[in-house]
Amino acid sequence: MGLKNKIKSSQKLKRLVHWMLVPNGQARPRLWVKLFVNSFYHKKGSGARIRRRTRIDVLPWNSFQLGANSTIEDFSTINNGVGAVIIGKNTRIGLGNTIIGPVTIKDDVRLAQNVVLSGLNHNYEDVSQPIHAQGVSTATIVVKEETWIGANVTIVAGVSIGKHCIIAGGSVVTKDIPDYSVAVGNPARVIKQYNHYNGEWESLKRKHAIIS
Repeated sequence: MGLKNKIKSSQKLKRLVHWMLVPNGQARPRLWVKLFVNSFYHKKGSGARIRRRTRIDVLPWNSFQLGANSTIEDFSTINNGVGAVIIGKNTRIGLGNTIIGPVTIKDDVRLAQNVVLSGLNHNYEDVSQPIHAQGVSTATIVVKEETWIGANVTIVAGVSIGKHCIIAGGSVVTKDIPDYSVAVGNPARVIKQYNHYNGEWESLKRKHAIIS
């Protein structure tokens, strides 16, 4: 039996290992994990940069990857405690972003300031317990290649945003956005899509008018 399986099979050993990695009641790993584990365990591509004032709450039991020539800017928080955080190449995570896995961000993506992507939801159904004591459920967020996410956007668990999309600032994305779309609002709705036949970005109102 491997060490990982041995830890998982014993609740006592599992609690001990968790305490060694993360202080009780906290999300931030202990300093020794940051200094001596993460730099060896997680993948960081050539030319990738994590600015000094970021909070990297990453642990060895889930993946954290930062692709080549990608940057995580100051005051951002990355957390892989309940799911992997995978960031592709040539991607920039803007100032003050919060990314809580499971999240996959592909290549050539830009996230502006104060964007929140959270692949977890807190369970709440049992009214006899505080919500924080009921655990979480997870669903992966995917942001595909070449997409631009505007400032102050929130993307909820389980949402997939297509290739070469624009999500307008302040939007709350609760449903999947197809490739080559412009979406805006709370909840976000698609207002434009790229027409590959005529090479133009078209308003959905215009499309509906042509069809009717």
